[in-house]
Amino acid sequence: MRFRLWAPTAKTVAIVLPDQADAPIALQALDGGWFERAIDCKPGTRYRFRIDDELNVPDPAARYAPDGLNGPSEVVDPNAYEWRTSQWRGLPWHRAVVYELHVGTFTPEGTFAAIEPRLRELADLGINVIELLPIATFPGNRGWGYDGVLHFAPHPTYGTPADLKRLIDVAHAHGIAMVLDVVYNHFGPEGNYLHRYAGDFFTEKYKTPWGAAINFEGDSGQRVREFFIQNALYWLNEYRFDGLRLDAVHAIKDASRMHFIDELAAAIDAGPARDRHVHLILENHDNEAKRLRAGGPLSKAQWNDDYHHLVHVLLTGETDGYYSSYAAETLTHLGKLLAEGYDYQGEPYGEHREPRGERSVDLPPTAFIDFLQNHDQIGNRAFGDRLTTLTRPDQLRAGLALLLLSPHVPMLFMGEEYAARQPFLYFCDYQGELAEAITNGRRSEFAQFKMFADPSVREKIPDPNAEDTFARSKLQWDERNQAPYRDWLGFVRELLRVRAESIAPRIVHLKPASAAFDVASSCLHVHWPAQNGEGLHLVANLSDTPSAAPTVAGAKPFFSTARDARMEEIGSWEVRALLTAG
Repeated sequence: MRFRLWAPTAKTVAIVLPDQADAPIALQALDGGWFERAIDCKPGTRYRFRIDDELNVPDPAARYAPDGLNGPSEVVDPNAYEWRTSQWRGLPWHRAVVYELHVGTFTPEGTFAAIEPRLRELADLGINVIELLPIATFPGNRGWGYDGVLHFAPHPTYGTPADLKRLIDVAHAHGIAMVLDVVYNHFGPEGNYLHRYAGDFFTEKYKTPWGAAINFEGDSGQRVREFFIQNALYWLNEYRFDGLRLDAVHAIKDASRMHFIDELAAAIDAGPARDRHVHLILENHDNEAKRLRAGGPLSKAQWNDDYHHLVHVLLTGETDGYYSSYAAETLTHLGKLLAEGYDYQGEPYGEHREPRGERSVDLPPTAFIDFLQNHDQIGNRAFGDRLTTLTRPDQLRAGLALLLLSPHVPMLFMGEEYAARQPFLYFCDYQGELAEAITNGRRSEFAQFKMFADPSVREKIPDPNAEDTFARSKLQWDERNQAPYRDWLGFVRELLRVRAESIAPRIVHLKPASAAFDVASSCLHVHWPAQNGEGLHLVANLSDTPSAAPTVAGAKPFFSTARDARMEEIGSWEVRALLTAG
């Protein structure tokens, strides 16, 4: 077994094995800050790196850390798992229906293995892509995963590497593609020792919400780029994930000739995307259309926050905080987004009125992942409120129909398919002063809102470090077979059937840059023409007042949220889908 560590600011590096703690094995110093040595050991062997004969650290590229961040790394045989679905080649993106899932709260057990029995139910519903929140080893036993430190090691609370591979294998057997959320813009605040022996991994040139930025520039930055590119390829190749979702790429600061994101995409294009469907999903507040344009077979898409904010304003009437940028002419902006991709395409945005976004009209609908809810938009509310508790049933039905009948890629957050009511709260598992700082910081975040101006009210915000906060966020699976949840599940099932039969097959035939929309009173009409002369139409009345329906010559409706839909009128909170023949 060959051990290697990039430690340019260390003088010496050694391997510490469990039975030789007093006799560390020195690694040989190589050019470029590398240390290396071949050591005879077997899978299951636990080890640490010792830096300058004074500090024991985990392997930053360890495949497994069974005892978490504070324990040793473990040698894993990457070829030990025997795959059963070797013929799986992935899912064409125009068919995608994404389901965002947090491993720890999806089931009572909170493990990879516990997800497996639920896969058939999701597949039968019409879900064919599961996006896992980050699983890289993070501090403690519970958390969202965005404070990961060991990027190659699945969190031990969720299961072993073999457990994760088996989950992916079973998902593929059910026709479900698997996408992993990865975080390449920062490390968590606990358990990261890179500053000690690889100081050039970070730079003071840029600042991020998490402190010094990761360094993607210059000679040292090239090693950092290689680390994350190899991490991406590791998940795609060794675990056979079908795609990656990159967290907050706007926080990845890089003025290199080729931006890290583009180099990463090129590496995936040249690698796993040559032989199967692979998808790269970006979270990017900057709405950079150039990041989504095709350069090879890799499918690229972006979480469309604009969509969420616009529909949230329409469904709830909330206009506080960032929703204020979507409060005027909301229906018109929603029409623009559905026809062109982004809402903000260079217009002034926010309090400082700085330009945001790039023109996106040339991008296909599949470049945009729309959603009514996700972990952020629920969990970053003080009490983790889902839309089920913020809207009326007719409003929520309209929102779901609008989401699932558009040619954009839809995403549901776990539990949304049956209108779950329990919260998804922000939770973590820190100790001592850091835990206290996070709890106080969480509550102070909301002081700017009128309803939380009173400190005694802020004290009611759940403590992120309390185990009960985590427990309250777990799905209650027995609810799915009870009223009214059973009816919601049936409604979503019908929407996904209609999508699979009438919308998905037509998406690849839509004319580029040709969609159009119009707004009359409270009624929105969006039209996506197809190359064979057909046209998909979506008509929505997102108000409490019935409206005259737009005239669509030759259109045949194939779905409506209203039981007694009339062509000349569209009822309050009614959404209907129509098709014009070629």
